[in-house]
Amino acid sequence: MDKFRITGGRALKGRVSISGAKNSALPCMAAAVLSAETVTLHNLPYVKDIITQRRLLEDLGATVLTPELRTHKITARHIELFEAPYELVRTMRASVLALGPLLARFGKAKVSLPGGCAIGTRPIDLHLKAFEKLGAEVRLESGNVIARAPKGGRLIGGEINFEKVTVTGTENLMMAASLARGITVLHNAACEPEISDLAELLNKMGARVRGAGTSRMEIEGVEALGSAEHTIIPDRIETGTFIAAAAITKGELEIKDCEPLHLAAVIDKFRDAGVVIQELNPSTLLVSSRSELSARDVRTEPYPQFPTDMQAQYMALMTQAEGLAVIEETVFENRFMHASELQRMGANISVDGHTAVVQGPTPLTGAPLIASDLRASASLVLAGLVASGETIIDRVYHIDRGYEKIEAKLRAVGADIERLRDSVTAPLAQSEQGTRSSEYNL
Repeated sequence: MDKFRITGGRALKGRVSISGAKNSALPCMAAAVLSAETVTLHNLPYVKDIITQRRLLEDLGATVLTPELRTHKITARHIELFEAPYELVRTMRASVLALGPLLARFGKAKVSLPGGCAIGTRPIDLHLKAFEKLGAEVRLESGNVIARAPKGGRLIGGEINFEKVTVTGTENLMMAASLARGITVLHNAACEPEISDLAELLNKMGARVRGAGTSRMEIEGVEALGSAEHTIIPDRIETGTFIAAAAITKGELEIKDCEPLHLAAVIDKFRDAGVVIQELNPSTLLVSSRSELSARDVRTEPYPQFPTDMQAQYMALMTQAEGLAVIEETVFENRFMHASELQRMGANISVDGHTAVVQGPTPLTGAPLIASDLRASASLVLAGLVASGETIIDRVYHIDRGYEKIEAKLRAVGADIERLRDSVTAPLAQSEQGTRSSEYNL
């Protein structure tokens, strides 16, 4: 497994461009299954989850062409398989997004129960209950979800009340309802920008989705969807991570190709802590930290509040802030695993259930670390950038799932970071990707 070696102490300076949003690209790729015509997606990030999703689509029988590095032309005219196998789903929870499109277009689907990051249970029971509301027959069998549309082969529109906000659940039902008979109303729907981006694509394909970005959505089903061309939105979590990188190293970064409106809560919290963030234009931020940081409490909540995907990075930043910061995690029950690794570097952090208390500022010292999940990996990279001495981060395949060549981007703005490749496992990893995805070797 590859590792990162980081020697801290360098202030980051320069420009960095933000990639497309992985969490938008994945459902948009899945949406291509809804149509027999070609869906063209631009600005896809160069990350491992995209490779996995592409492989899943190809295994189903879709053709995926890449005329340019970050453009996919997906044609799902001849779907031959209606199953997302465990070997793919176990590595990426977003594979479950194949369920809605397959069920809606073909009337049947089989998807293994999902895996992904080890940040706690993320059950898909909300998806399954919602599919049943649309008339589907759903059962669990040997670790698989097996779903069939009602007699006649089409789902039937209905009222869906999500017990709690679920992003993938909202996406799955949006896609399924696009081909259902009648009107489907989603209550307590997720409001994330990635939801609005998917809705925009679906509407370009001929769907009738209204209310995206609000808690109440209405989808009027149509007979069939067609071709479309769509550009994926910028990754708001990558943007927030680089804001934190500029702040924690007391550097200055011009962050380009981003969408500040999508992370207003993050920007407000960072500014409150003393980070200087200027909006040079609607897609460019200038970030610096000219004074001492001040500890500020934060509570993760669904969009538009502070996102759980920025909690780990914020914790790393708070180790360098003056005072006591209380961080409350309300979205996932096991998302403080990075805290113990930060403690090994010298951070003063105590964890009690869903709450972590960070006392700073604390000098950090480089240490051998193990990444436990995607965003935890980012927090350890941030800590390594400010720590004295050398930090080695193992299992960086987690960060490769969601950040496009983060070490190259950091190195370009002054960080002393390099990837240590495992000569034994690298060829194996390449062979597993196969020739279809060879251009994506990370």
